[in-house]
Amino acid sequence: MEPADGSVPVNDSLLEIGHVGPVNNQDDALEVERFTNCVDEIVARVDEMEQKVNEVTQFYSSLSKKQGNTKGGTVGKDKDKEKQVFSMKKQQQDAAKREAACAKRQQELMRQFATLFRQITAHKWSWPFMHPVDVEGLGLHDYHQVIAKPMDLSKIKNQMEAKDGTGYKNIRDIYSDVRLVFKNAMTYNDERSDAFVMAKTLLEKFEEKWLQLLPKVVEEEAKRKEEEAEAQLDMQLAQEAANAKKSRDISNELFEVQMHLEELRDMVVQKCRKMSVEEKRKLGSGLSQLSPEDLTKALEIIAERSSNFQPTAEEVDIDIDAQSELTLWRLKFFVKEALEANKGKGSATKVGNDNSKRKREICEALAKTAKKRSKKLPS
Repeated sequence: MEPADGSVPVNDSLLEIGHVGPVNNQDDALEVERFTNCVDEIVARVDEMEQKVNEVTQFYSSLSKKQGNTKGGTVGKDKDKEKQVFSMKKQQQDAAKREAACAKRQQELMRQFATLFRQITAHKWSWPFMHPVDVEGLGLHDYHQVIAKPMDLSKIKNQMEAKDGTGYKNIRDIYSDVRLVFKNAMTYNDERSDAFVMAKTLLEKFEEKWLQLLPKVVEEEAKRKEEEAEAQLDMQLAQEAANAKKSRDISNELFEVQMHLEELRDMVVQKCRKMSVEEKRKLGSGLSQLSPEDLTKALEIIAERSSNFQPTAEEVDIDIDAQSELTLWRLKFFVKEALEANKGKGSATKVGNDNSKRKREICEALAKTAKKRSKKLPS
């Protein structure tokens, strides 16, 4: 199989290109093994880099989708990404500071609401609402049919003071439950009853005091939303910075791999013996037997070291004698492996008329150029 990095296969290839016959001494065997290890190492590094590239690509792909969904809008403060790039460590520190500041502000709001709550519970008419309604003792058999969610001030107080993580997380939730206490009483009792009048009076006083606190609650909610958007943007910038560093590392590794490959190619070229006329003829015959897919790969091998060669052109003119020895040997091993792989499948490859025509053209081109070369050779 042709290596992904474009280098010459070394397991069997060096036995042929470096020697007329097989390896007969220990030094040659060690040299072949060294080439094999080098290529294996390069292939492993390329696989690792491909994985990194996929991770970066996936990140920017998901990012572009999110930006498309926002219709170009930006939530929170505008930031210049090129000038302000956070490291992951700094992003975590900033997040911790924001959480601490938010917790402090939330604690202050809870303290102010607790003062409001104590004022309501201290009212002389609050006692009927301090504890759950005694449904059975008062004979209120239809109470649970009328009231979907019973609530009382003691339950709210206990949840406000809870330290085990079961307490209120949002001040609006406390507000809703306090209103529910009085709304339940007004829903179940007649408008002329004492319970209704007491509940309505307390609800009005509670709403009046809540309106005094509400601007601070709204301000805190807006600030919290802004900080969440800022934290999300910081996280995105930190990830982009990490991906930028990963891209630079990949680029540096690719450069090193490329230099290593060039060294290997130069070493291989020095060991390449010239391919005989008979071997070139067999190579041309082998090319004509390739499947369309393998034939395309073979043409790409030629194009790698021939800048003027167009592998996708409608008409391809291959001067096999003009190819470098390295290209010829790479073609030979590729053709050999491709034909053996197709043979191992146990089924003949079906080729369309267009592909057959293209293969015939290539074979004719090979024969034509070989004939021209033979005429030019001195007798």
